[in-house]
Amino acid sequence: MADMSFWDHLEELRRVLFRVIGIWLVVAIGCFIAMPYLFDHVILAPCHNDFIFYDLLRYIGQRLQLTDSFFTQTFNVKIININLAAPFFIQISTSFWMSVVITIPYLFFELWGFLQPALYANEQHGVKKALGVGTVMFYIGVLIGYFMVFPLTLRFLSTYELSAEVDNILSLNSYIDNFMMLVLCMGLAFELPLVTWLLSLLGLVNRSFLRRYRRHAIVIIIIAAAIITPTGDPFTLSIVAIPLYLLYEMSILMIKDKQREVHRD
Repeated sequence: MADMSFWDHLEELRRVLFRVIGIWLVVAIGCFIAMPYLFDHVILAPCHNDFIFYDLLRYIGQRLQLTDSFFTQTFNVKIININLAAPFFIQISTSFWMSVVITIPYLFFELWGFLQPALYANEQHGVKKALGVGTVMFYIGVLIGYFMVFPLTLRFLSTYELSAEVDNILSLNSYIDNFMMLVLCMGLAFELPLVTWLLSLLGLVNRSFLRRYRRHAIVIIIIAAAIITPTGDPFTLSIVAIPLYLLYEMSILMIKDKQREVHRD
């Protein structure tokens, strides 16, 4: 690839884009066809009392003999549609986002295949590690968002009463917007170690900098967690804040303090 001309590189990039778009279209069509099943068993699963996370909360409550409604609450949400065309367009948009999430490993695989010939051996190891870690961390964030953050947020907001005269009726559009936002935001939030590592390569941050501003980061993490999960109890807040703080500490471990390395040399 080192002997390839500029136009050869563009041609190779075009092939990569065609392959990525082709795979993405196939997955998107598959998601669209399977969407009725995915809606009932995946997307709407947090609306039902038998969702796995609600079962876990009840199990914890029974084992620790906790009587608070947070651990004993029976929860079911009914979704309604008030827009004639909403089901069709939501099926399209949800299929699009789900296919993007599913095809991310293939996208990184093609990106690695395109970049690898142009990298030195030491650079290949770093880029390969970054793509692998980034993929895994993204999916961990998506799973935590789906199984913990979104169910807690849904249960709090759907049962919150401004007035006894006002009934909470959740629309399909509102549910999907919050579902996609929280799940994808958690996936992106778990890219923090990768982003920090890239910033360290550019010389913008180092280990000493992150350690020096650890207290400031904790405050920012708590504020971010409060925004993501606007609930009043510390348990819900900690479910988001603790993973984000651990990600911050992981970021510190992943990067090197270049100043110390230069001093040693």
